[in-house]
Amino acid sequence: MGFEQEAFDRLMRVTWGKRSQMQREMLRGGKGEPFVVHKLYAKGAMTPSQIASAMHATTGRVSTLLAGLEKKGQIVREPDPEDRRSVHVRLTESGEERAQRQHEDMREAICWIFSQMGERRTREFLDLTTEFTTYMTLCMPGKPRPTPEQVAEAFSENAQEDA
Repeated sequence: MGFEQEAFDRLMRVTWGKRSQMQREMLRGGKGEPFVVHKLYAKGAMTPSQIASAMHATTGRVSTLLAGLEKKGQIVREPDPEDRRSVHVRLTESGEERAQRQHEDMREAICWIFSQMGERRTREFLDLTTEFTTYMTLCMPGKPRPTPEQVAEAFSENAQEDA
């Protein structure tokens, strides 16, 4: 077995087998109300079908989530003035406050982790994470591997974004 297989096995164990409490919470949040609140905060008003698409969930699941958020006073559903058959969902002030709290809680937790790692290792981690995710966007399971030109182009785009 080469280092690649050993690295893959370790990555799977670390990321999937030994999930931290934070990872479990983030995953749970990615499927429910926290996701919807974050998405509406980042994007502004959306239709329920747009939210369902972003969540990779059914419109029924989204309808249930929206009902819960509406009951808590964190969203409102408003008819589209141009198409009264369509509904737009937006955050209320309470929903925006929740989104800001969620963001701040995550920022504080991750900044604490970075403080434990130190500046040099944090920068190294971010550089390696950027490199790894760039390769992951190019290399899909069951698809042909990217050409050297595609790899170079992707890294060139990343360099421009980081500048």
